[in-house]
Amino acid sequence: MIATTTMMRTTVPVRQRCAALARQVLQALLDEVTLTPKPGLVDLRSRGAHSACVLQPVFAAMADAGAQSDDDDGLRQRIGAIGRDGEALMLAATGGVNTHRGAIWALGLLVTAAAQQGARGASLAPKSVAARAGALARLHDRSAPGETGNKGELACRQYRVEGARGQARADFPLVTGAGLPALHASRARGDNETTARLNALLAIVSQLDDTCVLSRGGETALLALQAGAARVLAVGGAATAAGSQALLALEAVALARGVSPGGAADLLAATLFLDRLQEGEAHGNA
Repeated sequence: MIATTTMMRTTVPVRQRCAALARQVLQALLDEVTLTPKPGLVDLRSRGAHSACVLQPVFAAMADAGAQSDDDDGLRQRIGAIGRDGEALMLAATGGVNTHRGAIWALGLLVTAAAQQGARGASLAPKSVAARAGALARLHDRSAPGETGNKGELACRQYRVEGARGQARADFPLVTGAGLPALHASRARGDNETTARLNALLAIVSQLDDTCVLSRGGETALLALQAGAARVLAVGGAATAAGSQALLALEAVALARGVSPGGAADLLAATLFLDRLQEGEAHGNA
C-alpha cells in the first residue's frame, strides 16, 4: 500500500535507483545489527526483535517520493505519512517492540535526500546529503501527533536534550563529524572493517546525548557510557589490547546499568549508509 500507486507513475530507471537506495539502507541496518561486539546492543551474541527487512519497502517509498518531488513541504508531509506507516509495520513485525523508530526517522530522511539529490544531478557526498536531509527535517510535519509519549520524547523533555530530531535538524553532525571520520581513520591505519565500524560507533557514543540511555539510566549512566567509549578510543581503538579491555569494561557498565545506546546504533547505520553512497559515487555507481 505504501509504494504501489506512487511507484506506478515513475520511470523504470527511477524505480531502479530508488530500489537500489532502499537496499543500501537495508544493508546498513543489517551491518549495524550484526556488528559484534557492541556494548549493550543487539548483536550476533544476543537475541532481540529485529525489523530491518520489513522496512525495505518503506525506504523505497521514501526514496521514490524524494526522486519525484521539487516541493519540499509536500515531500515532508508525504514522507512523514510513510514513516508512520513504517512504524506500524515495525511494531506488527516485532509484537510491539520499538526496534527501529529512530532508524526510520534518520535513514528515512537520508534516503529521501539522496534520491532527491540524485534526481537533481547533485552531489551524494555525505555532507551534501546530510544537509538536504536536515532541510527536510526542519520543515513541520503537520500530521504528526503533538505528543507521542515514547521514551525518547520524554527523555528529551526531562533532560533538555535534542535527541534524534535535533541531530537531523542540525544536518547529522555526529554522523558527518564523528562517525564517518572515525570509520575512515580506522580503515586508513589498517584496521579491519569490523573494528573500523566499532570505532565509528564508539565515536558517536562518546558524544551523543543518547535518549535511549537517558530514558533507562539517566544522566549518570549516559556520562559513564560516554566516558567509557572515549576511553576505548583514547587507547587506540577496539583493535588494540588496551582498547579491547576498555571495550569489555564499557560493555560491563552498559549491562550493569541496564542501558543500551540505541540512538548511537541508529546513527551508526546512517554513517554506514552515507559511506556506501560516497563509495558508490566515487566509483560511478550512484
